[in-house]
Amino acid sequence: MITKRTKNILRAIFLAFLIAGTTYIAYETRKEKEAEMQLQPGSTREEGGYIANKGQVFNTFYHIKYQHTRDLKPELEAEMARVDSSLSMFNQESTIAHINAEAYGVTDEYLREVLQLAKEVHAHTDGCFDPTVAPLVNAWGFGFKSGDMPTKDQVDSLLQLVGLDHVQLDGDTLRKDIPSVMLDFSAIAKGYAVDRVAQVLQTAGVENYMVEIGGEVVVKGVNPKGKPWSVGIAKPTSEDAKDSNELQEVIELTEGAMATSGNYRNFYYTADGRKLAHTIDPRTGYPIQHSILSATVFAPTCAEADAYATAFMVMGLEKAKEVLKEQKQLKAYLIYTNQKGELSTISY
Repeated sequence: MITKRTKNILRAIFLAFLIAGTTYIAYETRKEKEAEMQLQPGSTREEGGYIANKGQVFNTFYHIKYQHTRDLKPELEAEMARVDSSLSMFNQESTIAHINAEAYGVTDEYLREVLQLAKEVHAHTDGCFDPTVAPLVNAWGFGFKSGDMPTKDQVDSLLQLVGLDHVQLDGDTLRKDIPSVMLDFSAIAKGYAVDRVAQVLQTAGVENYMVEIGGEVVVKGVNPKGKPWSVGIAKPTSEDAKDSNELQEVIELTEGAMATSGNYRNFYYTADGRKLAHTIDPRTGYPIQHSILSATVFAPTCAEADAYATAFMVMGLEKAKEVLKEQKQLKAYLIYTNQKGELSTISY
């Protein structure tokens, strides 16, 4: 038989455990909240429960804003690092760097996804988007090498290395029928990285965010003020104002991706005074000579917008209109020089 004294002792022991347990739970909860509120270097807290991250990646800058209780910068930068280790031409240990050095190589998920999309855009643009154009970009002095302009014979020779038909996937293995064919996904990799970062935010349950890497953007929901995200389209500036940040247009978005390609900031003059833009036509081997100054594309994914923006710069205004009529998922804002030499715009 349990005595009254024993019951009191047991009750006291139970209460002591209960108080200790409650104290421990409160302590752990406080630690979790403190951890949630802790910010990483380069992060700031904004109104409405938003966090802003910024930093450098892919030889450019990134800016990310999102509404969440915890600073997700470590996870976001880890995803960008994975894209870099797969697709970066500046990372000698990347998957693509190893493949470029051989006739074949084992791919990863990132490279396979980008290659598949590149082939689709290549087909829909009559070859105007082609990641194998890298040797010609280098030859004209816009890649890793610079020097004298290539001769016609050199251009013709390098054209033999251009064409996505030279590249095939065999399971996880990428094979090139010409070992010296080089892949360069610079015109799609930033957009793809934006998509991957956005996916990390989606997985974390973030409903309102903006991801921008080197001018390529994905948004969802609203900004810290509860309004649509405002995204600027740069105005093509004079040749002496390469660092100008003047905007041609500001677009408001609540969902979707946007990417811009332009020639007005990356060019040089030849000895005889000709202006050469950095966009090389993979079909001819020569820098493009079109009236388009910049192409901004809106698409379901940023990788898609990135690739088509480059293709539109290659094909020119009229052919870009034709593609936009066929690819209903795309919208575009094109800035070009009209017959009077004035800036004009067209939206599709």
